Amino acid sequence: MPKTIVVTGASDGIGAAAARRLAASGERVVVVGRSPERTRAVADEIGADHHLADFADLSQVRRLAGDLLEAYPQIEVLANNAGGIMGARQTTVDGYEKTFQVNHLAPFLLTQLLLPSLVAGRATVIQTASIAARVFAKFDIGDLQGEHAYSPQAAYGNGKLANILFTSELQRRYGDQGISAVAFHPGVVATSFASDTTHLMRFLYHTPLKRLFTIKPDKAADELVWLAEGTPGVTFTPGAYYESKEIAKNVNPLSLDADLAARLWEESEALV
Repeated sequence: MPKTIVVTGASDGIGAAAARRLAASGERVVVVGRSPERTRAVADEIGADHHLADFADLSQVRRLAGDLLEAYPQIEVLANNAGGIMGARQTTVDGYEKTFQVNHLAPFLLTQLLLPSLVAGRATVIQTASIAARVFAKFDIGDLQGEHAYSPQAAYGNGKLANILFTSELQRRYGDQGISAVAFHPGVVATSFASDTTHLMRFLYHTPLKRLFTIKPDKAADELVWLAEGTPGVTFTPGAYYESKEIAKNVNPLSLDADLAARLWEESEALV
C-alpha cells in the first residue's frame, strides 16, 4: 500500500525534488508550500494534492493542520522541510522572531496538531535540520526570540538546533505510540534558500559561487527519500540526527541535552 507522505516546503528545492521522487515510487504525496503558483505547479506535475500555508502566520498553520486531518486520517510520513535564513530581525504577525517561528515553532505546532493522524499511521516524522546547528548556533533557552542577541546566521543555527532537540523529545514522548522521529542534514544545496537574507550566505547560494560549494536539490533529496521510504529501527534509529545516511558524530553538544530538549518542548507549547 502506498504511504501518505506530507512534505512541507515542497514548492521548490529539496522538498520539490523529494516529492517528485516519492510520487514516482508510487507514494501518495501531499505537497505543502507557501507560493500558490509554485506549489500548484509541483502538485500538478506529479498528480498530487496540495495545500498552502505561510509558516510566518500560525493561523495558517492551524488551518493547514485542520485541512490535513480532515483529508488524511492516517499519515505515514510528515517531512517538516520548510525553513530558511532571514535578514534583519523581524517579528511575525504572531509576535515571534521570524526565523525561530518558521524553522521551529510552526513545524512544532503542525506536528502537534497532526498527532491523531500521525499516531494512526505509525508515522515517521522527519526534520530537515542542518550542520548550522553546530556551526552557527548560539542557543539560549531564555532568549528564543533573539531579543538580546541576534544575527541571521545564529538565529538560523538556533532554529536548526531546535529541530534536532524537537526530534529527540518527540521520540521520547511519542515513540511508544508508534511515532518515529528523525532529523537529517541535506548538505549545502543550490536552491532558493537564503533569498530572503542579507547575510553572506546569499552570495553563496545566488551567485556563480554556488557551482563550487553546493549540490543539486535532487542529490540533497536522497536522504529525505531514504528516510521517508525506510523502516524505523532498520533503516534508521528513531530519535537520531543523520548526516550522509549515518548518525552524525560531530555535533553541537547541546543537541544531546535531554533536559534542554524537554524544556524547549515546554517553552514551545506555551508559545503556541
